[in-house]
Amino acid sequence: MRVFLLLPILALLAAGAATTPPTGTRFEGKFTNGMKGNTLSFVLAPDGKTIRDVTFKGYWRCDGKLEMLGATGPQGTFAVTNGTVAGRICEPPNGGASAWCFDLGGKLTGKTAAGRFRMNINALRCDSYELQWEASAVGPAK
Repeated sequence: MRVFLLLPILALLAAGAATTPPTGTRFEGKFTNGMKGNTLSFVLAPDGKTIRDVTFKGYWRCDGKLEMLGATGPQGTFAVTNGTVAGRICEPPNGGASAWCFDLGGKLTGKTAAGRFRMNINALRCDSYELQWEASAVGPAK
């Protein structure tokens, strides 16, 4: 009798453990200034409170020369408050002039977003300069 009572409880626990948490919404976009073909993507958390996996693909200038970056972005997350993101992540955090710094600002409205982006490494004189972006939700994060 105890086995029959325990089986439904175990089944419920197993079903709960097998459920994967929501992954968030992936946004992909382009820049309205800067080099043609530069792109930006990121993932908005399901609760709408953070942005992660920010990825820049395109050109920036290092020591006065134009260089192509395949896909780069910060490991950290940006906070979102009332649909607005405004933050700076430097990696490593205390890296000084040799740190990669990423600035992201913008407004998320439903399935669209727009804002500004900049990344730089001061010691290497590398800079994307401030770029304006527009992005749209393309589906769940992978």
